[in-house]
Amino acid sequence: MPTRMHLALDISWTQVETLWRDPGSWVGPAYPDPGLFEEIARTCERGLFDMIFFGDGTGIPNTWKDDIEDAVRWGVAWPRMDMSPWVTLMSRVTSHVGFGLTYSSTFMHPFFTARLLNSMDHVTNGRMAFNVITSQRRSDYQNYGYDELVEHGHRYDRMEEFVDVCKALWASVEPGAFLWDRRTGQVADPEKVRAIRHEGRFFKVRGPLNVLPSPQGRPVMIQAGGSPRGTRAAAHVADHVFAATKTIPLMAKQRADLDGILAEKGRDASQVGIVWSTKVMVAETRAEAAAMKEQLIAQVPEEAVGVWLSHNTGFDMSTLPSRFTLRELQERIVAANASPVGFVGLLIAEHGEDGEVSREEFFHHGLRAATGYQHTRTGTAAEIADHLEEVFVATGERGGFMIGHSQCGPRQHLHNIVTQLVPELQRRGRFRTHYEGKTLKENLAP
Repeated sequence: MPTRMHLALDISWTQVETLWRDPGSWVGPAYPDPGLFEEIARTCERGLFDMIFFGDGTGIPNTWKDDIEDAVRWGVAWPRMDMSPWVTLMSRVTSHVGFGLTYSSTFMHPFFTARLLNSMDHVTNGRMAFNVITSQRRSDYQNYGYDELVEHGHRYDRMEEFVDVCKALWASVEPGAFLWDRRTGQVADPEKVRAIRHEGRFFKVRGPLNVLPSPQGRPVMIQAGGSPRGTRAAAHVADHVFAATKTIPLMAKQRADLDGILAEKGRDASQVGIVWSTKVMVAETRAEAAAMKEQLIAQVPEEAVGVWLSHNTGFDMSTLPSRFTLRELQERIVAANASPVGFVGLLIAEHGEDGEVSREEFFHHGLRAATGYQHTRTGTAAEIADHLEEVFVATGERGGFMIGHSQCGPRQHLHNIVTQLVPELQRRGRFRTHYEGKTLKENLAP
């Protein structure tokens, strides 16, 4: 029997796109109407998706020209809300699909975060995942009192300790601790509730959590580190790794690198999936799907692209000279403590460090990255299924795909995935025909 893949829907943000202007989009005068997200949740559950994923950020992008004006004008990476209340709404109209919430270990405290996610796991009956991130965006830092970005390695050191504390807190109240004994009046067994007494480099937390153990014990842990240091951190904390789409050889290499580090840490690599970020547009004909893709780059101004690139690298792309090498740009990004991977890292992998580009050429590539155009696959359900199978097999058949979808794009795009692509994957034995588990952890099991 073929190994089955997992599918999640990523509605983190709209990136830089114009799809919200298309007929049939979710945007209206009441955006963000709660019914919008409830409809997305119902649709994903009909498609038997594992999870709906919400990346997050807490600042309006301001790295580009040191200002928010162009981000505000063109709607780049904002508005963005704390999605925990919305997950509560979505969980009330579904029974199986999971929810991935994002919080930054750079700014948050582990006690608050562990307690919140424990509560959310109760509300959803065991369907929560925690996407733990390190922050690299200047606008976020400035909202939490920082003047400069924290050094790259330091961010991951803090994240590893943050997750260690969270896991200790989630284990600080054992299953079965609560007795609720009406005869004696005893609420809980003190032997099963323990302080963690953590004193580390970044945090001092006594514990325990003042909560009931949650249905899953702890949420599913997701992490998206892509640099060498990030990969080591992901191997330390993650149940599943969220990874960027690259060429198949580069994705296969990332899988192999992760497996090697997992083995070093004594972890079973077969139990840790990689969920590849991907964007697909499915239609009855190849031409129809291709036309949907072209709308991604329709009427997108250079300023919006610059905002997105600057926000996601932590480096002001408005300062670029007329010509430069990718090595020079990477050195400037690293010197600014910004992100050494992502879009620029992928360009280097494709074109080499010494490749010289003009500013115009760079923004041409940037447009396709910022809108998702560059990595969007189009075609019929059979053609898209062929591609997903090829990637899945080449990367070890462990994990699956995080399908990017605009919160406010046309409803038809998600409808086509659920009614055309999912049945095709099911016919091939590559996707479930029903939910087998009650919790997200059970449904994501290999």
